[in-house]
Amino acid sequence: MAENRASVYGEGVPCWVDAQLPDVEAGKRFYGELFGWTFEDWFGSFAQALKDDEPVAALVRKVDGRLPTVWTVYFATPDAPALARRIRDAGGQIVSAPVPAGELGVTALVTDPEGAVFALWQPEEHPGFGKRHEPGTFAWAELYARDTDAANAFYGELFREALFGPDAEPDFGRAPVSDVFPAQMPPHFLVHFAVEDVPAALEDVTRLGGRVQAPPFETSYGEVAVVTDDQGASFALLRR
Repeated sequence: MAENRASVYGEGVPCWVDAQLPDVEAGKRFYGELFGWTFEDWFGSFAQALKDDEPVAALVRKVDGRLPTVWTVYFATPDAPALARRIRDAGGQIVSAPVPAGELGVTALVTDPEGAVFALWQPEEHPGFGKRHEPGTFAWAELYARDTDAANAFYGELFREALFGPDAEPDFGRAPVSDVFPAQMPPHFLVHFAVEDVPAALEDVTRLGGRVQAPPFETSYGEVAVVTDDQGASFALLRR
């Protein structure tokens, strides 16, 4: 097991990501070549992505074509039903109530008060990432919000220990939507994957049929470029 695996992720720590795609086999080809992922069949229609034999993400086939093609970030919690209630009480919404994912854990889909979608993960057999913060693995989640003050208040209260506790090492930031995207873009989370060379990774993305949404720019947490895969799911490349 990788040394940087956490046996338990604290509440509010990004612990998993998955992509809802029309064509999972095409997703395997794209991300397998881009990040060096291998895949194994997993829970239901999910394909689990592995990097050096450690779990790093999942791809799942969309069951409804009306659903967005999107990467979703999961935040760890010891009690998904209780956290979902706190989110609702703070002005967010419960999109999908907490349900077991077999013996792996309990999951829920929720939004913040501005409508940005994220997921909750209460682990059982599957604690989350087996490898992160390395090339080809999860590195950061950025919330692009319309009102960053309101976002700071909401998430600061919801995930205070993970964001501001004495041992906090957040993998989660907030920025105005208009910093990178058109002002009319809905608030959303953008999953970032680590790369060693952003321009080289951009060449790979375009060669594989993806496209560049935002060319490289500097942030407080590193050099970032925003791209989509060959099916339209947006994500970011990050060199720290």
